[in-house]
Amino acid sequence: MGEQVVGKVTDYFGKIGVAGIEVTAGPLSVGDTIRIKGHTTDVTQAVESIQLEHLEVPRADTGQTVGIRVKDRVRKGDSVFKVIP
Repeated sequence: MGEQVVGKVTDYFGKIGVAGIEVTAGPLSVGDTIRIKGHTTDVTQAVESIQLEHLEVPRADTGQTVGIRVKDRVRKGDSVFKVIP
């Protein structure tokens, strides 16, 4: 199992559990497994939904900043990896 960098966390909204992620090497699709890693962060989960400007979208492409619901706290600057089976 490998990992490929797809972006970085730009924001975290704690009340709703959503991370703002800038996609730098897409695409990132619903159903993909991601790992968010930083100094004190290590979260692995499936992408259940992606929002772009408050609208549900099936995938995010390079250059887009999207919102993804996360199961644990993440921090600005954390790296986002796509897990490759």
